Formats: sequence, structure tokens, C-alpha cells
Amino acid sequence: MGSGAFPGMDDLDPIAIYVLFEEQDPQAECCQDDQAVGRSPGQPTIFTSMASEDIAKLAETLAKTQVAGGQLSFKGKSLKLNTAEDAKDVIKEIEGFDGLEALRLEGNTVGVEAAKVIAKALEKKSELKRCHWSDMFTGRLRSEIPPALISLGEGLITAGAQLVELDLSDNAFGPDGVRGFEALLKSPACFTLHELKLNNCGMGIGGGKILAAALTECHRKSSAQGKPLALKVFVAGRNRLENDGATALAEAFGIIGTLEEVHMPQNGINHPGVTALAQAFSINPLLRVINLNDNTFTEKGAVAMAETLKTLRQVEVINFGDCLVRSKGAIAIADAVRGGLPKLKELNLSFCEIKRDAALVVAEAVADKAELEKLDLNGNALGEEGCEQLQEVLGSFNMAKVLASLSDDEGEDEDEEDEEGEEEEDDEEEEEDEDDEEEEDEEEEPQQRGQGEESATPPRKILDPNSGEPAPVLSSPPPTDLSTFLSFPSPEKLLRLGPKVSVLIVQQTDTSDPEKVVSAFLKVASVFRDEASVKTAVLDTVDALMKKAFSSSSFNSNTFLTRLLIHMGLLKSEDKIKAIPSLYGPLMVLNHVVQQDYFPKALAPLLLAFVTKPNGALESCSFARHSLLQTLHNV
Repeated sequence: MGSGAFPGMDDLDPIAIYVLFEEQDPQAECCQDDQAVGRSPGQPTIFTSMASEDIAKLAETLAKTQVAGGQLSFKGKSLKLNTAEDAKDVIKEIEGFDGLEALRLEGNTVGVEAAKVIAKALEKKSELKRCHWSDMFTGRLRSEIPPALISLGEGLITAGAQLVELDLSDNAFGPDGVRGFEALLKSPACFTLHELKLNNCGMGIGGGKILAAALTECHRKSSAQGKPLALKVFVAGRNRLENDGATALAEAFGIIGTLEEVHMPQNGINHPGVTALAQAFSINPLLRVINLNDNTFTEKGAVAMAETLKTLRQVEVINFGDCLVRSKGAIAIADAVRGGLPKLKELNLSFCEIKRDAALVVAEAVADKAELEKLDLNGNALGEEGCEQLQEVLGSFNMAKVLASLSDDEGEDEDEEDEEGEEEEDDEEEEEDEDDEEEEDEEEEPQQRGQGEESATPPRKILDPNSGEPAPVLSSPPPTDLSTFLSFPSPEKLLRLGPKVSVLIVQQTDTSDPEKVVSAFLKVASVFRDEASVKTAVLDTVDALMKKAFSSSSFNSNTFLTRLLIHMGLLKSEDKIKAIPSLYGPLMVLNHVVQQDYFPKALAPLLLAFVTKPNGALESCSFARHSLLQTLHNV
């Protein structure tokens, strides 16, 4: 008797529980405190008034019938498994669980030695299909995670397991961590994989490329055996994949061709990466869910994605919220919606700088979408009249109820020329960035191969699925001056300032003014990347800036930290200062700064206190936050 039909049962200890499958008897002797037994309102009634012999019999019965259809769960137990001795109870349960199909280790922390013995126990579990292993390295050093993952992967490979789901989300393992399960992905254990979930892992561009190569190799090997990899669900939000990582994965997606859901929000992807993904999506006709929330389409990316949407017939959910599609992009997407997408249930174009007329075009486009449940156009520039017109248009074909709240509308902006100018500027900057990224790739490729990268990795460029021709190479970018970088910071502009960039920044900044130092610090830190050239330029510049500031007797260090926390959104202020959009760069740079001799060690406890506090922006950068916390504890 499994418990899969009863939500929440998987999280309960299957010892000493008695489940009543009827309506709760108000006269029954049951536990009134739901939280005390880990039960939410509406779940089956759980009785605790049982004799010890009945408890023993029930535990034995549940063990024999394999509770939850072959699932063994240690979810949320906060186990600290450092050594083999620490893991002995877990190993005992794994070894004694016949027909193990799913293993949940979320919400625990597994060290290298514990991982080895758990892996040994898994070597005899050939029926294992689902590994729910998210958030299981809390508090671990980054260097511990790859060997732990390697051991666990080897255990699955030895067992001859055939996985259908692998979830490693919320493990801040970075690019190196992808190496930890690379061999597993390439092995027969993953030839049957349907769901791969890697949300919020800090993979970065490098990790994205490694992952793409591993998936491609998995598909090649499985195809050779007559059963090609048929991945259905791919989740990799909050990973800073950027254009290069997204493009590499797009190549893999195009080869696989069986995707049904793709979730890649908050990855710093601009129109080149969006275009590559759009081309790949066109070769995945079964796509039902496309979630690219909080990336940067601009018109170019939106038009490319709209062309792909015209070819897809199974799409149910489109989430392009906070993607800066703007009015022209919205109209292109509306055209795709009008001409197809018969199964569309949700369309999210919120916070995309869409103006009234374009929003009305979108509304008119969904008129025949009988299955539509939600249209989200909140946070755009419609104005009060535009919001009313939008409701009227939808109401005219009895669909007013599908419109999401418009409470965050930005108000109408009449200046159409501004939008055109902004789009041209954004596209021009992205083209410059794309050129520089290509140059960096050419320089880095030999070095990456020397570190063990496979030389057979597919080329970076995506071919047009219709013409078969590669995308055109853009012309060389113009030189950059300091004012251009400070106005619109980017890694490429920082590098183009040359080796004297740190001197230029220091000369430009009044280092006696904490507010101006904070501003310069954040602009430089915002372009931080893991690539060696960018990382070195950022850290050298910040070192020069902060060394001069902290060494000045007139510089108020406490004020600097206070203002920095405010701008990062970690401390409230009456000034109503808008927090910076991403904390990844500043956190990574701070991790370096606090280790330097010039940094006042008296500031470390205050910074630690604020980085420790719960905060949504920090949680979206768990890898960077974890690294900084580890450093601060040792300062």
C-alpha cells in the first residue's frame, strides 16, 4: 500500500502512524497540533494512541509493502553526515529497502566520506530511478562537493541503475560541481533520463558548457544502442549561464529534440543566447512549457522567439516576464499567438516595458484561445486608460477573468522615440558583447582542452534550421572610454579600458566620499565573471579603489558599509534607493575584499550579520552567498 496518493505522506516517518482514509472523526483521539506531526491541514488524520506492539507490527507491515511505492525519504531531517559512522543508519535503511526506486536526500548535508559509503550501499540498487538530491551540501566547502558527487555517481553506474529523474538543485557547486556528475550523465545510468533539474547551482558559463557536452555525449552513446536519450524536463534557473552557456545548451537541445519543459529563468541571457535557444526550441515540437523569465530579449530576441512559437503546437505555458521584450517584441509574439498555439494556457509578458497599443494587440491575439487561464501584462507602461481598455478588449470576448492584476503598471509613456533609441542602444551593446565573447572563446579554447575538455565538443555557433547557414559574424567593436563603462558597465568594456583601468577608476572617484566609492565599487563588481581575464580586471580595480579609500583618514568605513548594504537591498533606508538587480558580482567581489589586508576586520561581524539574514535576493545567489559566509567565518 503506497502513499503516493496522499500529499505530504512522503515526508513523514513511516513508523507508528495510522492513516484513516475517511473523513476525520471529531470525537477521535488524534493529535490536534498538525505542526507537531509534520502534517498540513487537509492531510489524512494521523493517530498516535497505539500500543507499542501495534506500532511494531505496523512498522513491519509498512516496511514489507514498501511505503510510497519504492521511495525512501530522508527529506528535511537536517542530518549532518560527515563520516561513515555518521551515515550508518542511512546505509542500513538503504540496504534493507528492497525495490528502492526513489531516494530523497534533500535538506541534509553529505560529506565526502559519507557519500562514499552511501554510494557503496547504492551499488546493489539497480531499480533506483529517481534521485531527489537537492540542497544536500549545506555548509560544505566547494572542494568537497565534486568528489562526493563522483562517488554517488559511481555507485549508480555500478548498480546498473536506469534513472528517469535527477534533481541536484540548490547545491552551490559551481562549474567544478558539474564535473562531479559529468561521468554519470555520460553513462548508461542516464540514457533513460527524462527529468534533469539543476536550479540555482551557480554553474556559470563554464558549467553550462560542460553540461551541454555531457548531454550531447549521452545522446550519442544512447543512440548507438538504439534508444536515444529522450529528455523531457530541463530546469536550470539562476545559474548565470549567460549567452555562451545558453548557446552551448541550445546546441544540445537541438540534438536531443524531445524536450517538453524548459525552465531557464534569471541567467543573464541576452538576444544572442535567446536566439540560439529559439532555434533549438523549433526542433523540439513537443514543448509545452517555456520559462525564460528575467533574461533580456530586446526586440531581436523576441522576434526570434516569436518565429519559433509559430512552429510549435503543444505549448501551454510561456513565461517571458521581466524579459524586456518591449512593444515591438510583444507585437511579434502576439502575431505568433494569433496564428497558432491552440493549447495556450498561460502567457506572461509582465514587466517588459510594453506600451498600451502593443498590450492591446496582445490582448486581441488571445481571443480564440479557449484554454487560456492567465494573461499577465502587469508592470508595463499602459496608463490608467490603457488598463481600462485592456480589460474592455478582453471582456468583449468574455475573457476578462484571465487578466492578471495590473497593480504595478508603470503608467503611460508617450515618447515612442525613447523606446526605439533604447532598443538600438541595447542591441548595439549586446552586439559588442557578443563579439568580445567570441574573441574570448577563441583564446580560451586551447586552455580549456588542456584541462580535460573534449575536443569533440560541438562548435559554438548555431546553424539556422531553415537555411543551414551560420549566423553572421559582427564587425569589431569600437573603443571604450571610462564614461561609457560607468554609464553602461559590461565586462567587455572594462577589458577594453586596458591595463590602466584601475588607475582610471581611482582617479575618477572621490575616495573620501563613501557614497561615491559605493557607486564605483558596485559598477565594477556588477561585471564580475568567472573568466580569468574579467575576474582579474575586476578584482585588481576593486583592490586599488578600496585600498585607497580605507587608507584615507577622512574615509568613514562604517558609512561605506551601511550605504553598500542599502544599495544591495540588505538594509532598509528612508532614501528609497532602488536595490541593484543582482548580488552575484558584489558578493563574489566582497568575498575577495574581506580577505585583503586593507579591509577593516571590525566590519566583518556586521557584514556577516546581514549576509546571514533571510533575503530573497541573497537566496537567488546561494553559491556566492555561501562562499562569502565561509570566508567571513574565518576572517
